[in-house]
Amino acid sequence: MDLSFSPEEIAFRDEVRAFIRDNLPEQIRARAGRVPYFDKADVVAWHKILDARGWAASHWPKAYGGPGFSPVQRYIFMEEMLRVPTPEPLSFNINMVGPVIYTFGSDEQKARFLPRIRSLDWWFCQGFSEPGAGSDLAALRTSARREGDDYILNGQKIWTSTAHVADWMFCLVRTDAAAKKQEGISFLLIDMRTPGITVRPIITIDGAHHTNEVFLDEVRVPVANRIGEESKGWDYAKFLLGNERTGIARVGLSQGRVSRAVSLAAGAEGLDSLLVDDPAFRKRVIELEIELKALEITALRIIDRQRRRNDGRPDPTSSVLKLRGAETQQASAQLVLDAAGQLAAPLDGELASIGGAFADAQGAASIYLSARAATIYGGASEIQKNIIAKAILGL
Repeated sequence: MDLSFSPEEIAFRDEVRAFIRDNLPEQIRARAGRVPYFDKADVVAWHKILDARGWAASHWPKAYGGPGFSPVQRYIFMEEMLRVPTPEPLSFNINMVGPVIYTFGSDEQKARFLPRIRSLDWWFCQGFSEPGAGSDLAALRTSARREGDDYILNGQKIWTSTAHVADWMFCLVRTDAAAKKQEGISFLLIDMRTPGITVRPIITIDGAHHTNEVFLDEVRVPVANRIGEESKGWDYAKFLLGNERTGIARVGLSQGRVSRAVSLAAGAEGLDSLLVDDPAFRKRVIELEIELKALEITALRIIDRQRRRNDGRPDPTSSVLKLRGAETQQASAQLVLDAAGQLAAPLDGELASIGGAFADAQGAASIYLSARAATIYGGASEIQKNIIAKAILGL
C-alpha cells in the first residue's frame, strides 16, 4: 500500500498552504496557538473567508455547497489548518448537524437550514450530554411531550460548548418515556431565542467560558423542526457521532505544538539555560515526533480503507485515532508548557503585552489545561478502548 501523497495531492497541499498564508487575517494569526479557543468573531471571520472560496464545508457533497474534495484532500485540508492553527470551520455546523440534515432532513429543512449552516449565518451548539447521561448518552431524560404542532421540552443539558453565543441547538430529547433507552429519542432543532431556555456558564480549569449548562423549561419547539422520524433520533445521533470523530487525531495541531515547544526551548529569554540542549527534552521531542508520524500513517491507512470500501459506514478503527490523537494532544501541550517554564504562569495573557519571551509563552498554561479534556470529549478514552476491544480485537 502506497501511503505517500500523489503529485496532485502535493499540489493541493501547497495550494491550501498558500491560501492560508495569503488570506488568514493578521489579528487571527497573532492569536494562533496562543489561546485554547478562538472567539466567535475570529471563527466567523475565517469561516466566511473559507466559504467564499468554497472550502468551508470540506466534506459536503457538491449538491449542498461542498467542494467535492477526495478523502485525502479533506485530510490534507484539515491538517494544514490545524498546523497553523487557524480557527476550524465550526464543527457543530459542518461536521455534525449539516450532514444529519442533508442525509435525513426534509427538502424544506435542507432549503432553510443548509445554506445558513454552511455560511455560519446560524451558529449551532450540541444539546446531547446531560447530568448522568454523558458517555451513556442513551440515558438522557430531557422530555418532549407532543401538543398539536409543537413539542414542549423540559430538562437540562450540560457541557454545551458555545451555547452562550449560539443561534440554534440540535438536541436529543425523549419523546417516548416507555420505550427502551435507545428508542423513544428524537432529534430536534431549537432556536436559542425561544422562551424558557436558560444558559448558565461553566468556567473550566483553563479559566475559559466555553461550556455551559442549558435548562429547558416548557420550551415550545415546532414539530417541523424535528429531523426524520419521531423516536428515531438515536440512529441519527450515531450517524452524527461518526462524523464528529472525523479528523479527531488532529496530527497537525500536535505537530504545530511540537514546533512551538522546540522554538521556545531554543531561545526564550528568562530561562536559566537552553532547554533544547537537554538530552531528556530532545528525547521527548523525538519520541513525540515518531508517535505523530505513526498516527499520521494510521490515519492515511484508515482513509485508504474507507475509500476502497466506499459504503459510508464509520470505521471502528477510527477509535484508535481518537484514543492516540487525544493522548498526543495532551503530550504536545505538556511539551509546550515545559518549554515555556515559569513564563507560562499567567493564564490570562496579561504579561504578553510586555513582549519578548512573555509573548512567546502566551497561552501555554491555558492550552495545557484545556487539553486535559481531549480524552473526554468526542467519546471518552475508556469508551474508545471498549470499541477497540470489541470491534477490532474481538474480545
